[in-house]
Amino acid sequence: MYDIIIIGAGTAGISAYKEAIRHTQNILVINQGPWDTTCARVGCMPSKVLISTANRMHDILYADEVALNVKADIDRSQVMQHVRRLRDRFTAATLRDVESWDPQHKISGTAVFINENTVEVDGQHYQAKAFIIAVGSTPNIEIELKNKLAERLITSDQVFELEQLPRSLAVIGSGVIAIELAQAFQRLGVKTTVFARSAKVGVLTSPNLQKIAQQEISKELDIKFGYLPESFELIGDEVQITYDKENPQTLNVDYVLTAIGRKSNLSSLKLENIHPDYKDTKQLDIDANSKQLGKYPIFIVGDAYTSTPLQHEAAIEGKLAVKNCLNYPKIENIKTLTPLGIVFSSPEMAISGQNYAVLVKQGIEFVTGTVSYEKQGRAIVLGKNQGAVEVYVEKSTRRLLGAELLVESAEHMAHLLSWIISQQLSIDEILEMPFYHPTLEEGLRTALKHARRQLAANSNG
Repeated sequence: MYDIIIIGAGTAGISAYKEAIRHTQNILVINQGPWDTTCARVGCMPSKVLISTANRMHDILYADEVALNVKADIDRSQVMQHVRRLRDRFTAATLRDVESWDPQHKISGTAVFINENTVEVDGQHYQAKAFIIAVGSTPNIEIELKNKLAERLITSDQVFELEQLPRSLAVIGSGVIAIELAQAFQRLGVKTTVFARSAKVGVLTSPNLQKIAQQEISKELDIKFGYLPESFELIGDEVQITYDKENPQTLNVDYVLTAIGRKSNLSSLKLENIHPDYKDTKQLDIDANSKQLGKYPIFIVGDAYTSTPLQHEAAIEGKLAVKNCLNYPKIENIKTLTPLGIVFSSPEMAISGQNYAVLVKQGIEFVTGTVSYEKQGRAIVLGKNQGAVEVYVEKSTRRLLGAELLVESAEHMAHLLSWIISQQLSIDEILEMPFYHPTLEEGLRTALKHARRQLAANSNG
């Protein structure tokens, strides 16, 4: 009997193994499919390569924003090969790491539970005192539509395998993956159309920032808010899309990219063999703090069961779940990180700490400090004067609780804000820190001062 069996070798599973091996050699990792991560193979890394190339091309074509007259003849024929070349470099690094593991610690195959202590792989049974389940997730896709459109319907798992940039693309969805990829392809000269069920883009929950985001991103990207395709027809090498019931219109594209979320891979494990109630994997009894499944020595981490499918959170969950496995039945809550989410759109979107919607739902009394970047000095110099930032400060403690950003370099400022929030600093302590001139960070100071003025007005009132 093993001390721990880890099912899945993505980000969370690899992190769990690296921690477990420090404490015991009596471990086993079972993995179905590639021994690398979603992030490196089909997620964060290849998408950022594509986005980086797209943004560089956009900056060249719009160099007049910084007083440069550029006549560019850009050859885009190598873009997808470049994406795959760097993607393969990143995955190779992960695979080299996994290949260095003791061969006795890993097997390839599909694991299914026989009972709470036993899994089966290719007819062989393996038992453990505790399990870490890190099987990840896969993109949602309509099977009937896939059968109808064949290779013309793709997901984010397949889009990077395109040999060349298509001429046209329809993207279904307006979440993080949809907006990042749609904007990148549009900037690379692919005529891209987005179908969005609701008037929302990305992750921003602030009504004000969400409105600005829709306006800014719609300036260069055709987003059909409130519309989903009514029908699809495969006509030769194109897909004909019909939309708008009241005033039917058609659109022909080379490919349809469906980006309507991801589903957990938990259903492959036959958890109902542990308890009949676990047949519905969407209603599992998982403790949000410890990641424990019911009363069993089983811990589910990473994308397999989460509302925040983020690489850094998966890594910490995998690592900390090991302690609960080794100390079972003594269970501790897994330390949660200060929320940090980033969308690599243009302008970038980000959330640090608690977002606007969460604070309102929790009934927390806070003030909102705002700053527009349309007239912010450094943003104008960069030719990136778009968007705005909101900071949320608790009235009673004067602590910064969260922020939402729609601005150039949000990825960097969001980190700073998350670190500040982790330290539970007050707005007064933050404003005593240095703000260099001229920088985008000066805008944060403007927003923080706006919040402090509101706090002063409230106390005087």
